[in-house]
Amino acid sequence: MSITLPAAHPIDQIMAEERAASFTKRSIKTSAKLAGLKMIVSMMDLTTLEGKDTPGKVAYLCRKAIQPAEPRLGVPSCAAVCVYPNLVRAAKTFVGDSGVKVAAVATAFPSGAMPLRVKLADVRAAVGEGADEIDMVIDRGAFHAGEFARVADEIAAVKEACRVAHLKVILETGELVTYDNVRFASDIAMNAGADFIKTSTGKVQPAATLPVTLIMLEAIRDFFFATGRRIGMKPAGGIRTAKEALAYLVMLSETLGDDWLTPDLFRFGASTLANDVVMQIAKLSDGNYQGADYFSLP
Repeated sequence: MSITLPAAHPIDQIMAEERAASFTKRSIKTSAKLAGLKMIVSMMDLTTLEGKDTPGKVAYLCRKAIQPAEPRLGVPSCAAVCVYPNLVRAAKTFVGDSGVKVAAVATAFPSGAMPLRVKLADVRAAVGEGADEIDMVIDRGAFHAGEFARVADEIAAVKEACRVAHLKVILETGELVTYDNVRFASDIAMNAGADFIKTSTGKVQPAATLPVTLIMLEAIRDFFFATGRRIGMKPAGGIRTAKEALAYLVMLSETLGDDWLTPDLFRFGASTLANDVVMQIAKLSDGNYQGADYFSLP
């Protein structure tokens, strides 16, 4: 197959960075802040992607995703857990019928540097184990070599291999270097069939940033205006505090509108973020902070 490549959209770096910074200065009232924090939890993909991951660790992660805080706080379940393909079956068992999705990284994560047949086998194995969502990585080496059609065709082939599973395409923005590249890669991914576009693997710094996410949100907006198709967004890596996450929600609302304020169209890749958000929810609900050791580790 061959995907038509999108036109380039040069990015005004200064304007993007100034506008992104403006979202951190918004004042949010207490009731809206509490609702926003609970929404953030509902949008989290709780993630563990370590070589030492075990079914026991995944079971713990799933329990936390299902019930992130004491029931009295009214905190919703997380959107998903994200694991390696070999732990998908265990995760599916542990989440049961809770409604929490199971996402699997695939396509030779995190490098994406393997032949396409290997990547597709990786995806089919994860889907066969029951993955609801696939987080794939693009081949950044191919992108930097100017092999844009190859990048697009691989995304399209992975989308086909996903069958009913949703496809999140990880751009690894820290390795794309420029905002122009981030915008072009976003457009390629959406044209090739991505259901979501995602900033990072969490293995490369810088990972998610407000300016990079803004550029990707604007790409999603323009794609929606052109096609009528809503694409999801997932910033991942480096978002550690509730204050940062709220700035992302404000940016999402002001760039794409309230239709995107749903786990179906926005996710946070989270490991350490969950605890800080729950701590802030407890503070707003009870009037005082609990100690950090009151909350489970990510």
